[in-house]
Amino acid sequence: MANHLRFVGRTVMVQNGNVEAAYGVLSRILAQDGVVEAVRRSRYYEQPCRARRRRAFEASRRVYCAEMARRIAFLARSSRQDPWLGC
Repeated sequence: MANHLRFVGRTVMVQNGNVEAAYGVLSRILAQDGVVEAVRRSRYYEQPCRARRRRAFEASRRVYCAEMARRIAFLARSSRQDPWLGC
């Protein structure tokens, strides 16, 4: 089980006894994976209507961020023609 790619990619090594740096790396990995937010959410009861509203907000935020990233990539592409050639 420890040789599984998911676990190997999430392994934090302590180098030269520097536990603080390893703890910082671990906390960053857990925050990126959303584990910290899941633990905070599960600490208290969340009403079903608020859970639905939170999930809908998260889904709409994902769609919005994906659309904005697509638009920014479209505008920032290197093969884009200059719209104002004479200026």
